[in-house]
Amino acid sequence: MPEGRAGRKLGRTTSERKALLVNLATALFRHEEIITTEAKAKELRRFAEKVITSAKKGDLNSFREVKRKIRDKEVIKKIFETLVPRFKERGGGYTKIIKLGYRQGDRARVDLVKLCGPLEKPE
Repeated sequence: MPEGRAGRKLGRTTSERKALLVNLATALFRHEEIITTEAKAKELRRFAEKVITSAKKGDLNSFREVKRKIRDKEVIKKIFETLVPRFKERGGGYTKIIKLGYRQGDRARVDLVKLCGPLEKPE
């Protein structure tokens, strides 16, 4: 039996889907939390966590990988100067999805996607 493909299509072509994820991730990194639909939130988590993991390596190649995916210079600067030091101890799970309920107009499930804080050390 053929195996399924990972990821959701979100009712878009490949190029539209890539542009959507880039724009959602840019907004997430800029504002540190955004509200979107459940399906988009779950796909955004996959995309954003890969970007942060790549940025944590800290070398020139990782900078170029992040620059290839995120095109806003201010956001790239924020990723490397603010977010990477915040997540240096964390092995993964940089985002948190909080379910908010349903949207008024079309009853679509709406979630809050936010970046987690630094890992708390138990005393």
